[in-house]
Amino acid sequence: MIVNERQTPEGLLVAVCDEAVLGETFEGEGISLAVTEEFYGGETVDEDVVVDSLARATVANIVGTEAVELAVENGFVDEANVLEVGPTLHAQLLWL
Repeated sequence: MIVNERQTPEGLLVAVCDEAVLGETFEGEGISLAVTEEFYGGETVDEDVVVDSLARATVANIVGTEAVELAVENGFVDEANVLEVGPTLHAQLLWL
């Protein structure tokens, strides 16, 4: 998986995606999702690093079946809130 962390005035923004979806655009039910290098590109890491990054995130965008399932399994995202966008999954995380 690929992780990109950015510090913003509102906190830590984390973008996570499966390697296979980077550079792809997905369409589904009125949604278009572009997994751009600019936003999602970053360091290729293992699952432990992804979990650590999500644990520290204030906001996270997660794309790809593997990445979203990892976020669900570790309690960051409720499965009921996962979107299917074409053949992939997308979820967002926001801690208030």
